Amino acid sequence: MYTCVCFYLPDHRRSALSFFTMGSSCSNHLGIPPGNGPNAVGCTDFMMDHTAEGTFFRLYYPCQEMESAGKPDWVPYKEYFNGLADFMKMNRALSERIFNYLFGSFKIPAYLDAPFKSNEKCPVIIFSHGLGAFRTLYSAICAEMASQGFIVASVEHRDQSASATYYFCEKPESERSNASLTKSSGATQQNLVKEWMYYRALQHGESEFPLRNKQVKQRADECILALDKLTEINSGISVQNVLETHFDWSTLKNSMDLCRIAVMGHSFGGATVIEALCKEVKFKCGVALDSWMTPLDDEIFPRVKQPIFFINSEKFQWAGNISRMKKLDSAVIQRKMITIRGTVHQSFPDFTFLTGNWIGKLMKLKGEIDPELAIDLCNKATLAFLQRHLGLEKNFNQWDPLINGEDENLIPGTNVNLLQSAI
Repeated sequence: MYTCVCFYLPDHRRSALSFFTMGSSCSNHLGIPPGNGPNAVGCTDFMMDHTAEGTFFRLYYPCQEMESAGKPDWVPYKEYFNGLADFMKMNRALSERIFNYLFGSFKIPAYLDAPFKSNEKCPVIIFSHGLGAFRTLYSAICAEMASQGFIVASVEHRDQSASATYYFCEKPESERSNASLTKSSGATQQNLVKEWMYYRALQHGESEFPLRNKQVKQRADECILALDKLTEINSGISVQNVLETHFDWSTLKNSMDLCRIAVMGHSFGGATVIEALCKEVKFKCGVALDSWMTPLDDEIFPRVKQPIFFINSEKFQWAGNISRMKKLDSAVIQRKMITIRGTVHQSFPDFTFLTGNWIGKLMKLKGEIDPELAIDLCNKATLAFLQRHLGLEKNFNQWDPLINGEDENLIPGTNVNLLQSAI
């Protein structure tokens, strides 16, 4: 059984990617779909505590519509392309050119640093990315949630499961500018140097579970830390964003409904959802997209008391993984599962919208279903579930049948045959 990752390719496909992608081109119709809700969507980045122990996330939120505002690059720095290359066991120099050609022109469907605007307090979602991913790769899902009135923090994990991430180290005093030395506020960007952290592959002969279990615990802690920082921001505590963006964080004072908080993630992020629910009761429910259950200890399952919604792809899951999801079944707590027909593991990240049909299917970035239909079903089912378990007064309950798999493109439960031995 192969490992569940955000951008998984079998080893023989990884080495072949550079050959196959030469025949692809960036078609004009390709792009990340914008949110369908009534709100325009803004986004900004937040890093508090410049070290690797700090918190780092992309925030999506309802905003004032500003056509003049720019939209950020989908992949912010070339180092993320390098990280994807390392993760996929490709040559960095070659893959950077390929990735930049294929994906370098795409933008996030949100206005960068646009002013926050909402007529009501916003429920909150903390989002956890998959193995080999990073904070910007699920912008279709996050932008949709923000367009529907949520504030979404998409965490970039520092457990070496992201293909790349970064933090800052302080320069030696001898290298700092005179201006920065006179400031009493501590570290600012001009006396910091960026340090990149890349994906850590399993070593030869290394057992996977100990590493992944350690990582999933750290990931859950990072989700909780992100929530803690949002709580401080909501209370009006002044925060120093190391990244020095143009966004006014004080406008988020009293903007969040902190009685209505969910955690959501894909793949390794799905396992992170389960771990985070176990660790933090402020998360009222969880949505796990094509979750990879291997990193989790069995002993945590009975300790998870919140509702969970498993939304799976048709092609990725296997009996052993589904049987671990089934261990979370409860007679008193709602645990739901659906499978989206014609989908693959990569039907949830943004890559599925950004490659042509034959390349997408060859690289397992697309399934048989239209990618926008698949993500629409996923998002609507998620919104219905969140309304039910966060007590929202919205119209998302119009999609309640999707929670039970009542649609021609959905399977109630799973398409995987569970043998008694697997259970």
